[in-house]
Amino acid sequence: MAFLKYPFWLLYRIWFYILVAIPIIVLFPFLIISISREQWYPYFFRLARIWSKFILIGMGFGYRIKREDTPDPEKSYMFVANHTSMADIMLMLVAVKNPFVFVGKQELAKIPLFGFFYKRTCILVDRSSAKSRQAVFLRAQRRLKQGVSICIFPEGGVPDEHILLDEFKDGAFRLAINHQIPVVPITFYDNKKRFSYTFFSGSPGKMRAKIHQFLPTIGLETADTKALNEKARLIIWDELTRNQITKKSHSN
Repeated sequence: MAFLKYPFWLLYRIWFYILVAIPIIVLFPFLIISISREQWYPYFFRLARIWSKFILIGMGFGYRIKREDTPDPEKSYMFVANHTSMADIMLMLVAVKNPFVFVGKQELAKIPLFGFFYKRTCILVDRSSAKSRQAVFLRAQRRLKQGVSICIFPEGGVPDEHILLDEFKDGAFRLAINHQIPVVPITFYDNKKRFSYTFFSGSPGKMRAKIHQFLPTIGLETADTKALNEKARLIIWDELTRNQITKKSHSN
């Protein structure tokens, strides 16, 4: 019966892209209006959250968010999480209610329809270009001054399937220190199993996230960047490791 999995996985991937497209088509006039001015971004963000919930529910992902701390709607934050899945964007939008802007790889802007809005609302980065990385800091600074938060997947990409958590890049933490905004570590437990970047994989099921206690940056300086980086990574690493141990004990 294993051969039946491949047609299912193929159809499951196609269904995902259909779900991505449907809300964009239906909401297209409202989306266009909401991105026409930067100060209207919070309205676009609300529509993006509706889009995300539609996709997660349509894919059969029963999401559950656990919060150790809750962001203040009047403050800006740096949200960081482990990156394992195409669905990370959707789960992040569902988990966090504060309007934030993604810093993401520019390759996603090539996706039809989705890419049109992605490149107009996110901060795109070419990680191989020092000039592009510097431009990210300038754009992120402007958005933070407008009261919007920032979300970065600090691994800098999606690690290989066998890697639980890759090393974090310093950019997110340096930016948080420069603007004295809290870092919010978030753990995604199940996204790799539910819908990884491996084409023939995935299935409906639970999709959990945990928002950990915030890491303050008040009083920190640029020299503290690496220590803040390692602290955030350790929080997510410990959570993922505990989750794996729990799963193994339940299966025995």
